[in-house]
Amino acid sequence: MEVSQSFWEASIEQVKKGYIEDGEHIKCLICDEVFTIGRVYEIDGKFYDARKSAEIHIQEKHKSMLSYLLNMNSAFTGISEVQKGILELMAMGLSDKEIAAKLKVANSTIRNHRYKLREKEKQAKLFLAMMDLLSNGINKKINILDDSTICDPHKSATTLDDRFNITDEEKTKVIEVYMDENKRLKSYPAREKKKVIVLEEISKNFKYGKKYSEKDINRILERIFDDYVTLRRALIEYGFLDRSNNCSEYWVKE
Repeated sequence: MEVSQSFWEASIEQVKKGYIEDGEHIKCLICDEVFTIGRVYEIDGKFYDARKSAEIHIQEKHKSMLSYLLNMNSAFTGISEVQKGILELMAMGLSDKEIAAKLKVANSTIRNHRYKLREKEKQAKLFLAMMDLLSNGINKKINILDDSTICDPHKSATTLDDRFNITDEEKTKVIEVYMDENKRLKSYPAREKKKVIVLEEISKNFKYGKKYSEKDINRILERIFDDYVTLRRALIEYGFLDRSNNCSEYWVKE
């Protein structure tokens, strides 16, 4: 199960569940935690199979898939901050009247948002059907070019623009040019697209779910490049890493 592509390659049902299965393992689509099928896991003194353990993991670590999806970059979800807030309140079970009162808007405003969200839902359904028919008709996914594949951006990207229009061939070439055989950075690229590629490769030095101090981050990055401060700042800026407000803890952004 490939880490970088698994989230975007997952079906709608798999995204709703929050995990994918490959026959031997079950992997969380958010943080890549892996559960081995056939193994029994102990959680809070009780024993569960891999599938149930994955479900509990998602609830305890990520609240819910709905919560995670709502908090993704709006460029991925296509919903505005206002719509996100309304959907969160709906998920809490609030009535339209209660939502309107909480947001201090008219009831008709909530009704209008429901209408727009319903239109978006219908458009999304037709678009997915259209793209599926296209893929089946030409036996080729939309991201497959004649000689390479367009790579999906990391799901925690802070912005989405042409910097992320990258192919697998471009990634390979840039890494060969800018990094040596020990994955140490020869020089920091000036072009934005190349920065994204290099930073993604560097981010693989950090583990999901682990908390790092700034000293830990600096030590790891210094082995890769002398100007570790620039790398640390860029990893935060491009959404590969996140940190606490006081900068005492860093972690791989989900």
